[in-house]
Amino acid sequence: MEKPLIAIPIGDPAGVGPEIVAKAIADKGTFDIARCVVIGDKKIMENAIQIVKAPLTIHAISDPSEGKWEYGVINLIDLDNIDMSRFKIGEVIGMCGKAAYEYIEKSVDLAMKHKVAAVATTPINKEALKAGNVPFIGHTEIFGALTKTEDPLTMFEVRGMRVFFLTRHVSLADACKLVTKERIIDYVKRCFDVLKKLGVTDGTMAIAGLNPHSGEHGLFGYEEVNEVTPAVEELKKQGYNVAGPIGADSVFHQALIGRYNSVLSLYHDQGHIATKTLDFERTISITGGMPILRTSVDHGTAMDIAGTGVVSEVSMIEAIRLAAKYAPNFK
Repeated sequence: MEKPLIAIPIGDPAGVGPEIVAKAIADKGTFDIARCVVIGDKKIMENAIQIVKAPLTIHAISDPSEGKWEYGVINLIDLDNIDMSRFKIGEVIGMCGKAAYEYIEKSVDLAMKHKVAAVATTPINKEALKAGNVPFIGHTEIFGALTKTEDPLTMFEVRGMRVFFLTRHVSLADACKLVTKERIIDYVKRCFDVLKKLGVTDGTMAIAGLNPHSGEHGLFGYEEVNEVTPAVEELKKQGYNVAGPIGADSVFHQALIGRYNSVLSLYHDQGHIATKTLDFERTISITGGMPILRTSVDHGTAMDIAGTGVVSEVSMIEAIRLAAKYAPNFK
């Protein structure tokens, strides 16, 4: 069976993205599971290879069909969009934010045209995007716009545990207001569609509680009584295999040991803390609800260590592994 083609945009050139790409491709395990097409700037990748001292050579291509699939080779689509006279590693620069967007744009184009099976992304910087006049706050919003997907879903996977998020980048106060029966029903249905697309058809989805001990029937809050429980009951009536609300202090452990196939976290940090505390480097983000598959490392550009070569490539390798694992479902 032919290994899946995975597009890898190098992220913000001033961050650690180019370094983790070089390290991941130098890993024999990555070569064994996927054919990687890197989208970036040749000058930046040459610099990254030197920084991490990887035994790699660059093979410039314009299309994945031109790839040389040999261990130790980086097949690179060079967008040549970095002026090295203005470039400084570890700094927020508008040029780099714009370049990072262009790498993603090219990767999405390849995926939408079925020239690659999935996209595994590296870190971008929100400040650099803004400085580069890119009108998006992050990856999810960019992918949503480029694939014409309204409100894509975020799912984390780590050690087989899957976590969806009812809300993402909003304040905690606003997140609580968004915990409504209608929103939960809508999200759960879409989460089931994502799971089905990933090939997960068995098991129960758990809905996390919002308040301590899921509110204890109103003692510590009424969101569970008024919104969450009615949503779960309605979903069950419609044939969805869901359970909850289940206290957030135990639901993630129960999912980890296999009682649930996934968890719907009600707000950003609830699920982020659970997954990243379990295994920070192997917590991988999957954007669902789109016509293409996108996985991603779940760490930032780490400008403070960019250029030192000390960054770990574990998360990048895991993102590529999951992309290769689920890619056959997106043919």
